[in-house]
Amino acid sequence: MSTNGGLDGLEGLVLEMIVNRIGPKSAASLACTSTRLRSAASDDTVWSRFCADHFDLSEPLDPDGNHLASFKEAYTAWAESFKMYPLELVKRARSFWTAMRNWLAANFPEALNTLNRGASENQIKITERALGISFPLPTRVLYRFCNGQLTLTNDSEIKGITNYGIIGGYEFSSHFVNVHLLPLKQVVMTTRHVSGDLDFMAKMNVVTVATSLNLRKLFFLDCNRGQLYVGTQNMVTDGELMPCVPESLVKLGDGADMLQDGLMVWLEEHLRRLQSGMIGTRVLRKYPSISLFPEAPPLCSTAVTNGVKVRASAVFIPECSNPGAQGPDTDRYLFTYSIRISLLPQGCMLDGAYYSSCQLRSRHWIIRSRENIVDDVRGEAVIGNYPLLLPGMDEFVYESCTTIPAVPGSIEGSFTFVPGRLSKPEGREFEVRVDLFMLEEPHYIF
Repeated sequence: MSTNGGLDGLEGLVLEMIVNRIGPKSAASLACTSTRLRSAASDDTVWSRFCADHFDLSEPLDPDGNHLASFKEAYTAWAESFKMYPLELVKRARSFWTAMRNWLAANFPEALNTLNRGASENQIKITERALGISFPLPTRVLYRFCNGQLTLTNDSEIKGITNYGIIGGYEFSSHFVNVHLLPLKQVVMTTRHVSGDLDFMAKMNVVTVATSLNLRKLFFLDCNRGQLYVGTQNMVTDGELMPCVPESLVKLGDGADMLQDGLMVWLEEHLRRLQSGMIGTRVLRKYPSISLFPEAPPLCSTAVTNGVKVRASAVFIPECSNPGAQGPDTDRYLFTYSIRISLLPQGCMLDGAYYSSCQLRSRHWIIRSRENIVDDVRGEAVIGNYPLLLPGMDEFVYESCTTIPAVPGSIEGSFTFVPGRLSKPEGREFEVRVDLFMLEEPHYIF
């Protein structure tokens, strides 16, 4: 008896399991052997599983998002459009962008509206020729699903556009940064614009893929090695860059068990932090923005004293740091830190009495570099303010910064409060603890 004859005689469920296991190419070949096998191999339930397994598709859509008549047609369209890439890489890139769009839709629709449609294979090739580079495969696939952000625009109707970078940022003193993912056209323009001032770009095969719109912070993709770098304060003078993801995670060689470059690893880690609530959005300069200040432990400390709650966390600022500088007393690392202060619903509790308000008078910080105290600061107010806390009020939030010569470091301290108001104290002053929070060079730099 022939093999096909044996398959023809199998139960329907068993035959369906075999077709699922042999995969789409063999299923298409099997369909040519007999009427019954053609029916089994053409069943759209089978092709829906192929679409889910290979392209993370739950609907019969083509790569442009158009509905098709069947999952088999959808699989054929995707396989043809992405035939030059490993299927697992295509599925991974699509899964990332689907999850990122879902998060933005729920939490930051203003930024969602800035995402471009995917670039064509021809657009990617034009970009590569213009810059004389070849993108790593993971970056190519990422751009096939989303061609960066449409945020570098002269459209004055788009208010708050500088805040809408999907990587996000921070503000302290007069330093404002919000990082956007560049579309291919801006990859070319920005790379050419900054290369005149950066000698290292002529020696390294790097392109600019993400930046703040004021160009204070620049991210470079090494198209040879696949690592993603960020520029430091010494970038222009010394060509100093810092890797943004652990080197061990960048895998581009033929023997790599999982093909991934720095940009893919970086974006996926950023999404994990958004989804977990480690970072989120806040209003900045009147518009929503992704804030890079951690909001959850262990990177964010929390302490409650007499009803006053203080949360604190820090972000490393590579563009203002000099990690390669020499000398033990050189302040090489700059951090910005965010302090959030609020009063619990029951109010301020002190010496067995409850007070409906309390007001900050002064602050005390102990700053360490490794185990050494490098600063012991006492002063009135915080950034010129004496916040008055009331139950139910939003957190009072402020940012400041500090430099240390070596990492890791830490900050801890306290605030002095009075129950009632400074102008009319209702009880004795008391100390509110700020639990220790770390100043570390992170494994991932955003």
